[in-house]
Amino acid sequence: MKSKLYSILLHSALFHSVRILMGVVFLYASYDKILHPAAFAKAVFNYQILPDTAVNIMALVLPWLELLLGLSLVAGVWLPGATVVITSLMAIFIGALIFNQIRGLDIHCGCFSTESTQGPADIWTIMRDCSFLAASAYLTLRIFLFPRSSNI
Repeated sequence: MKSKLYSILLHSALFHSVRILMGVVFLYASYDKILHPAAFAKAVFNYQILPDTAVNIMALVLPWLELLLGLSLVAGVWLPGATVVITSLMAIFIGALIFNQIRGLDIHCGCFSTESTQGPADIWTIMRDCSFLAASAYLTLRIFLFPRSSNI
């Protein structure tokens, strides 16, 4: 009995730690993009994936969506929807990075900063994002596969 309670507490602490960590990551990711929408629009354009008419809309909407999702994770509200959207976004981000790696485009990620001081996105950027994808997938699976009471 004691072992089961310990296991539940450990899993709960892990869930909440990952939830808050991912929330902070998304809050941090949104900050610079919200402050510099034109620079972020340039980063989105450089991916050469979206039609030109969608670039500005994406550059304006995505940072605010990241802010909302980050707040949701930190506050612990709307978790089922937030985790599904974050997991989907991470998969899309990784796909876009890999797609441009295959195409041979040296793009600045635009993930956390609109400044291109870190150089082009590389395999380490993809690996970092894969770790975020794993964390968001863990949150999503935990919410949908386990009873709500075990997430407390």
